[in-house]
Amino acid sequence: MKLADLLQDLLDEQASLDEIVASLDGGDWDRPTPSPRWSVTDQIGHLCYFDRSAAQAVRDPEAFSSEARRLMEASLVSETSGDDFTLGDFRRLSPADRIERWRQGRAELAAAAGTLAERDRVSWYGPSMGAKSFVTARLMEAWAHGTDVCDTVGAHREPTHRLRHVAQLGYITRAWTYVNRGLTPPEGDVRVALTAPSGDLWAWGDVAAAGDNSVKGPALDFCLVVTQRRHMSDTALEVCGESGREWLTMAQAFAGPPTDGPSARERIGL
Repeated sequence: MKLADLLQDLLDEQASLDEIVASLDGGDWDRPTPSPRWSVTDQIGHLCYFDRSAAQAVRDPEAFSSEARRLMEASLVSETSGDDFTLGDFRRLSPADRIERWRQGRAELAAAAGTLAERDRVSWYGPSMGAKSFVTARLMEAWAHGTDVCDTVGAHREPTHRLRHVAQLGYITRAWTYVNRGLTPPEGDVRVALTAPSGDLWAWGDVAAAGDNSVKGPALDFCLVVTQRRHMSDTALEVCGESGREWLTMAQAFAGPPTDGPSARERIGL
């Protein structure tokens, strides 16, 4: 897929969440989401802060690196200091101003990402990222945090072809999941074969190298697991082989310190 098409998918994913958020009343913004300590306000504020950071990373890498250092230093102060740094200003806005601030951040990101070439790399928290991976990560974040919002307010988003980006990121970050925890990635592969919302098959992984390790089922369910929004036992996924099961117990398609997803049945019936 061309970078321009990927960027359009990002914009469409953000717009689908915007439709839900724009309909919320003031009380909905304060509702606690499944993410510990985070309200709906915090979910959107998180997207807003890091969309604007992503735009800065493209436009002014040096300024981004300085801001990233400030965030890392602030995060060391207390359990909540990192959130205070990234979300403090956003929390003080009115709901209408929060939506407008988020939309402005998305526009900044779209304008900055539109200047990237296919082979460009972008500084980020940790290693730099290729342009396509960079945009894909922003789409994954919009979808994952949007899932938290939808779970909280009871909204429904129809699964789309855009899940392919999230699923692919989930597959290619398998080794990262282990390295991020200080573990050695296991040898071999895991065959991932998913049913797309359209009914098509999306597949990754070398069959010979995977052996009996495989993951099959709905693409939506796989995306929920690798973004730590559902436990694999609460999905329709068929997971075979020791390596396949081990991976999905700790899969983490996003950057940051290692975290554990929900336990079995923790997010059922939200």
